[in-house]
Amino acid sequence: MSAKNKNHFKDSRAGDGSAVFEADKWPVLVIVGPTASGKTGLAIDVASELSERGICECEIISADSRAIYKGMDIGTAKPSREEMRGVPHWGIDLVEPNDRFTVVDFCEYARQKIAEIRKRGHLPIIAGGTGLYVDALVYDYQFNDVVKKTYSDRQEMSSDFVVFGIDWPRKELRERLLKRSNKLFIQPIEEETLRMVEQYGWDSQAMKSDIYPICWNMMRGLISREQAIELNALDDWHLAKRQLTWFKRNKNIIWIPLNNAAERIINFYFTR
Repeated sequence: MSAKNKNHFKDSRAGDGSAVFEADKWPVLVIVGPTASGKTGLAIDVASELSERGICECEIISADSRAIYKGMDIGTAKPSREEMRGVPHWGIDLVEPNDRFTVVDFCEYARQKIAEIRKRGHLPIIAGGTGLYVDALVYDYQFNDVVKKTYSDRQEMSSDFVVFGIDWPRKELRERLLKRSNKLFIQPIEEETLRMVEQYGWDSQAMKSDIYPICWNMMRGLISREQAIELNALDDWHLAKRQLTWFKRNKNIIWIPLNNAAERIINFYFTR
């Protein structure tokens, strides 16, 4: 943790030594990890626990380059209203699948939301697995021609953020991916796929990855449902490995297992 963040922890104290939340002083909480690692669920757990303890209210900003697309709900594993448990979520359903949305757009959006959330006196939580989105935000990437020629992709991380990563043994992560794939195909994924194909076709880049092409092949009888489930889990596994490779380069990430992760984050964040 940077010296600035240490001072935040040190200076924001109640008389009993416990942390006092001040929206403009505490660093933004960031939760990252590979797909299916439990990022969104953990963010919601932390937010709910902090609210129940009366420490602060939280709002979650998704850092998922797939969740930005409207209509892609089941295929991108967006949290349902019930799963959100009353915690405000941002960064979901921002654009149509045929619209362009860049990392620059994400950074502008996220910074605006962080400012709005802090103005409300709440804690912003960034949760997602799109590494470029996260890095561009926490390392304050500058996107211009001069910087592109000289800029290192990782310099000093902004002290406005604290980043936790969810760590899973690879065998267990693969099992989680297969379970999630089974769950996705229990839901009406065929209806969602057909609707998206009819509305957007396959010209949109958003339609060319993840579960939709696999489901479309299943619907046309080219592969069985069992094969579709396995192929989707395999695709997700390849994605997870790429995400892990990306995140493991970031030495500022604090890696913790999902078990008791919410309590560990709260203890680290508010009782140091």
